[in-house]
Amino acid sequence: MENFKEEFKVKGEELVEKVKQLIHEGNVRRLIIKDEDGRVYLEIPVTFGLIGAFFAPMLAAVGAIAAMAANLKVEVVRDEEPPSQEKKEPI
Repeated sequence: MENFKEEFKVKGEELVEKVKQLIHEGNVRRLIIKDEDGRVYLEIPVTFGLIGAFFAPMLAAVGAIAAMAANLKVEVVRDEEPPSQEKKEPI
């Protein structure tokens, strides 16, 4: 199985919402939160069975990181390539 990587730039206040959105997508295996210089602040393995007992403290840590930095990068490792956002026209 091939993994695909994406990277998003987010502002600190947007970080928690972006992480929640990515986790709910379901095909995300790992989230890596970095600063603008590429230093890793947090690496989160995401499993299909992610439950509240693990989810709440993880979001608290993400929120603390968001408060420390203005601009961050979120690297997303997926099981499969995300669906294209472009709509293809029939020929």
